[in-house]
Amino acid sequence: MPKFSKCAAVALLSFAISACSSHSEVDETLSKQSPEALYSQARTSMELGNYSKAVRTLEALDSRYPFGPHKTQVQLDLIFAYYKLDDPASGIANIDRFIRLNPTSPDIDYVYYMRGLVNMQSDTYLFHDMLGIDRTDRDPKHAQQAFKDFERLIKIYPNSKYAADARKRMQYLKDRLAKYDIDVAQYYMKMNAWTAAAARAQAVVETYPGSSATEQALEIMAKAYGKLGQKNLKAHVLEVMKANYPDNELVKG
Repeated sequence: MPKFSKCAAVALLSFAISACSSHSEVDETLSKQSPEALYSQARTSMELGNYSKAVRTLEALDSRYPFGPHKTQVQLDLIFAYYKLDDPASGIANIDRFIRLNPTSPDIDYVYYMRGLVNMQSDTYLFHDMLGIDRTDRDPKHAQQAFKDFERLIKIYPNSKYAADARKRMQYLKDRLAKYDIDVAQYYMKMNAWTAAAARAQAVVETYPGSSATEQALEIMAKAYGKLGQKNLKAHVLEVMKANYPDNELVKG
């Protein structure tokens, strides 16, 4: 057993040294190339879908030639490459740097759009999506930030070519965030915290109008107001439901 452990340790050490040597050789090779050659290599890697290699090349280019002829496009390509690599931390860092250094860039609307996409990506759990598992109960902070990113894009650049898709994504995010608040409201109902349940449901109606959870939110409000003895408030909610959801069980009679 000790002999095997020693061999394994030697093998691992050799691998680590080899890996470090390999990276050093790659870095040295990149550092000797012209900005044009580096950018051409990065674009080829991007087109082939080798985003890891593209990032290494783009980072070398950005570091070695920060004021080179491709500086702006290099930063934009890095943002996209990090997005494709599902590396939101690096993506957001590069997005915020771009916004800070290039506030008047003609591509700034694209960068705000990418910020929304990256935050949406942070909110996505691919494994759950593949299995059809509903995890709208997870922390919504990234979804909230993505909603704000798309909202900012639409307000500042309403004619952007990315605005239409941003609106569609906002609707998805609106439904996701509303469903999260409904889950919280239902938890409050189970705890007999009727005031908190009504407040949370009301927030859904006011903050996410037109979401798929609106009817459910109104149901919770009606039930909560009933439990609280707030007859006038309950009657008002039921009138709203009758006008918008006439087939709902609470208003059929």
